[in-house]
Amino acid sequence: MKSIKAVSHAIFFMFILSLSARCCGQEDLDIAPIEKAEQEALYSTIQGFVGNSWNGSDLYPDPCGWTPIQGVSCDLFNGFWYVTVLNIGPVHDNSLSCAQDLEFRPQLFELKHLKSLSFFNCFQSQNRFPAIIPSGNWEKLASSLESLEFRSNPGLIGNIPSDFGVLENLQSLVLLENGVTGEIPSSIGNLMKLKKLVLAGNYLNGRIPDVFDGMNELLIFDLSSNSLSGSLPSTLGSLTSALKLDVSHNHLEGNLLNEFANLKNLTLMDLRNNKFSGGLTLSLQEMHSLEELVVSNNPLGGDIRALKWENLKNLAILELSNMGLTGEIPESVSELKRLRFLGLSDNNLTGNLSPKLETLPCLNALYLSGNNITGEINFSKEFLEKMGRRFGAWNNPNLCYQVGVISTNHVPYGVKPCQRGVNLLESNSKTELINEDMNETFHFIASTGFSSCATNGFWWTLMEEILVMGLFLILI
Repeated sequence: MKSIKAVSHAIFFMFILSLSARCCGQEDLDIAPIEKAEQEALYSTIQGFVGNSWNGSDLYPDPCGWTPIQGVSCDLFNGFWYVTVLNIGPVHDNSLSCAQDLEFRPQLFELKHLKSLSFFNCFQSQNRFPAIIPSGNWEKLASSLESLEFRSNPGLIGNIPSDFGVLENLQSLVLLENGVTGEIPSSIGNLMKLKKLVLAGNYLNGRIPDVFDGMNELLIFDLSSNSLSGSLPSTLGSLTSALKLDVSHNHLEGNLLNEFANLKNLTLMDLRNNKFSGGLTLSLQEMHSLEELVVSNNPLGGDIRALKWENLKNLAILELSNMGLTGEIPESVSELKRLRFLGLSDNNLTGNLSPKLETLPCLNALYLSGNNITGEINFSKEFLEKMGRRFGAWNNPNLCYQVGVISTNHVPYGVKPCQRGVNLLESNSKTELINEDMNETFHFIASTGFSSCATNGFWWTLMEEILVMGLFLILI
């Protein structure tokens, strides 16, 4: 019995000892010091962005411990705290607010373990307080920096530094909606570990450099809303891991790339509002993962039937408006069972409107206006009710709907009713009578005992002419 009590006491003592060790370890972790040079570099860096009135040593004497700074994160290296994340700008209510006249101080590059650096809504005035991204010292962050982002900074001007190319471990480079100008530096091609490249919403010009052949880890490629020109570089076909490719709203021209066929993982391609020509390349039909394909507002031209649309089984959005496309809407489009949006407006499409489009189970927007589509709309009442104003077919002069079949509440906007009578048309300065459905008239004549084929003899011919004229007068 005594031995059992002794063992119990020993176990209890070991438990208390281990608990004390854990608590002491946690205490050591909380009171781990920040290296003095690191702390001074952090304070000076922040002062450059938020103003000299900010006194970090008074407000945040322990910036990585008990008094952390919003937007600053730290990690332990060899028993000392070092800054790993620095976010400047009003991301949260208690985030550091940027000064009007701010600067990049060289102490920024002394934060030798910095992994993530971002600026949001900080540089506001191009005229009064413009700022330029420094072009030197980035090599000091080459081994640590993984993410570099500038978002919504209209006062940030100048060129993208070519020195960014030394950031060998960079995985995310984002310059979104700033005032940056100039050309995209070819040194971007050195960033082999890059997963996100977003340079959208700036004033970049010149050609897209042909330097992407080694960037096979890239997932997001977005150069939209700039002033880029020239043709697409063929090395875009090397972005075999890419999920998104967006070069919309530029001045790009030339043919679409045959190398697009290599982008087997791409889910979104946005090429709209450029000057591409040469028709729809067959490489598009090899991109089986595509969910969104937007090529509208390009003078591309060509026949829409050139592609095997049934290959793109995952398409949810297909926007091909204002491209000068010709031909009939291919019935293979009706095999895209995930399609939600189909935009084909302002082209030169012809032929009848296939009722098979109604069989698309997910379709909730169909825009076909501004074409030369002919014939009757044969969609059901239920389909038209579901679509409502999201079915656009105006400016198709020879497209009509059946009166009595389609409710007046669901008549497609801008589409006229089908005429069953005789229309008057001017041709060669003469007025001609044209019966839109002469077969019905002939059947009516036959049913009254006057064969449409038995026209031998003057009286039979005269009787037929009188009957036809009578029908015409009744119809008008």
